[in-house]
Amino acid sequence: MTTTLSKADLRTAALAKRDALSDEQRAAAAQAMAKRALPFEISPGAIVSGYSPIRNEIDPVPLMRHLAELGAELALPAVMARGKSLAFRAWSPDDRLMLGPLGIPEPSPAAAEVIPDIMLVPLAAFDRQGHRIGYGAGHYDFTLEHLRKAKAIVAIGVAFSVQEIKAVPAQPHDVALDYVLTEKKVFDFRS
Repeated sequence: MTTTLSKADLRTAALAKRDALSDEQRAAAAQAMAKRALPFEISPGAIVSGYSPIRNEIDPVPLMRHLAELGAELALPAVMARGKSLAFRAWSPDDRLMLGPLGIPEPSPAAAEVIPDIMLVPLAAFDRQGHRIGYGAGHYDFTLEHLRKAKAIVAIGVAFSVQEIKAVPAQPHDVALDYVLTEKKVFDFRS
């Protein structure tokens, strides 16, 4: 008899592996991911949303700086309310951030609201089918489903390689990723 672990158990195990990485390993991984950049060319002016790393997430800022040098416009998410789409506000690496309702740094409400072309998505765990486990609030699934009604958005999970798991027990409301970038590899799920 095989036991299937719940999303909560899988999340806990993956986060424990992520938390076990040293600061040096984290910094090196963020630089390696930035150096590889994206697995496709971005058009100048494409809007790339990242995130403010919390809870030992891989830091997307080195990658975002690299993409800005290639001509991308940058944005960060702002949490509006549970069950509502995230808002995305224009951001540059020199902008000061303020703490949002969940204590996550985000751009000022005065920053221009934009809809990203490419979303860098934080995650707790991922599998080789493009499924992810987030933190359980469903912000990214809801946002992708909502925003993709208006335009095509490429969703790219960013993670440390230790966050890969064998299989995510995906639900019908879970939105699959187009890619996952780690410090070691690019996973392409578009086929």
